[in-house]
Amino acid sequence: MRKLLVLALVGLAAQLVDGALGMAYGLTSSTLLLLVGVAPAAASASVHLAEIGTTLAAGVAHWRFGNVDWRVVARIAFPGAVGAFAGATFLSSISTASAAPWMAGILFTLGAYLLVRFSRPLRTDRRGGRLRGRFLGPLGLVAGFVDATGGGGWGPVATPALLVSGRMEPRKVIGSVDTSEFVVAGAASLGFLIGLGSEGFLLPMVAALLIGGLIAAPIAAWLVRIVPAQLLGATIGGVIVLTNARTLMRSADLDGPARPAVYALLAVAWAAALALAVRALLRTRRERTVAATALAAGTPTGTPSAATTATTDRFPTSTALPPAATAAADGFPALTAAPTVAPLRTPDHLVAPEPATTGVRSGPSPRSW
Repeated sequence: MRKLLVLALVGLAAQLVDGALGMAYGLTSSTLLLLVGVAPAAASASVHLAEIGTTLAAGVAHWRFGNVDWRVVARIAFPGAVGAFAGATFLSSISTASAAPWMAGILFTLGAYLLVRFSRPLRTDRRGGRLRGRFLGPLGLVAGFVDATGGGGWGPVATPALLVSGRMEPRKVIGSVDTSEFVVAGAASLGFLIGLGSEGFLLPMVAALLIGGLIAAPIAAWLVRIVPAQLLGATIGGVIVLTNARTLMRSADLDGPARPAVYALLAVAWAAALALAVRALLRTRRERTVAATALAAGTPTGTPSAATTATTDRFPTSTALPPAATAAADGFPALTAAPTVAPLRTPDHLVAPEPATTGVRSGPSPRSW
């Protein structure tokens, strides 16, 4: 009972991460199952069966928050289903001894990719145009195959590729990838059912992961708007790298003093990635603050606002900000304050005096008689 409760908490945490990053539910869950000794094919099969429920709940939640592009979902989900079915069939046909290092190697590589990806500033600018099917189809096929054979990988392959394209908002990338994973998880589960039979699914573990994921899915769809993806991605990447390094070193018969040295090296790399992620996060926030200040200073108004006055006090007019410092992290162009033009004043001798109104009866002007 205690083990199932721990698995439910893992499913909850994995779904929170997946909903916030668009990836890592399968990576986190499969890594834990391999750590406790579950066979690779059974671990991947159980995780994908649980993902049918969690991705359905996540898809509905993302749809309600407006985070889903259905055109992208349709063009990436069905090639992904083909790749996932093929990957599940392949993993079911090889032995456990051969599958363990294969699956651990895929998870280790994807975890290292998360470390590198989230230790740098995330791209936030957008390009024009729409994503084409000739890009989405092969992407879904490869991501689905990697996902089924590695126990996870749909998000780590599909989400960064869509983000790098620059043609979708980050929240819609995450929502669309999570929603399309419902079809991919169903196809992978069907492939494992054909290859392993019903005994290949560990139903108590599936139920525990499913319950935790269903609880977290609505919260994750809301967290995608506020969670700092830099820190979360670097943290999860380090956990996945360290846990799967154990399986790889065991497969390579690496014992003695070499194993602690490898762990120490990986821990240093993880700490460096976290430091770079914090630095990139602070830099992005600082650039957004400067961009907002530049926008406020460049808004032409008749009377300067308090925010504009405060900005002028902090940055004197004798010191010009470089264009790179005023560029926005979200792609706003650098703006400069518009010069203040004094209003034109009419000379006094051209202004007609106002007529006296005291004691004068209202009525038509004498000139109109």
